[in-house]
Amino acid sequence: MPYIILKYLITAGVVVLVSEFAKRSDKLGGLIAALPLVTVLTLIWLYLEHQPTSKIANHAYYTFWYVLPTLPMFLLFPYLLPKWGFVLSLASCVIFTLLVFLLFAQVMKPFGVDLL
Repeated sequence: MPYIILKYLITAGVVVLVSEFAKRSDKLGGLIAALPLVTVLTLIWLYLEHQPTSKIANHAYYTFWYVLPTLPMFLLFPYLLPKWGFVLSLASCVIFTLLVFLLFAQVMKPFGVDLL
């Protein structure tokens, strides 16, 4: 039980750290947020929990493919935010990202990349 609490504290700490940097500097906050900190932490947790190498490698592989369709959201959100406000912009971006992901998964399937 203490191990899982430690995992939560470290992982939550990373999110808080990124948001604190973002409050002080848009560029530095964006840079740190763009780093794959959550993925790196996940890979570390999987390794420390003695998961098979194949599971760790698959996590990294699928993370790469899942990141690509999320990237357009980071251009759409700042465009929509001043027009629609935070909640509607964020909700629209989530829906847009899901649709882009579904389309991307269909496009990648013939190339042997099975995302669904």
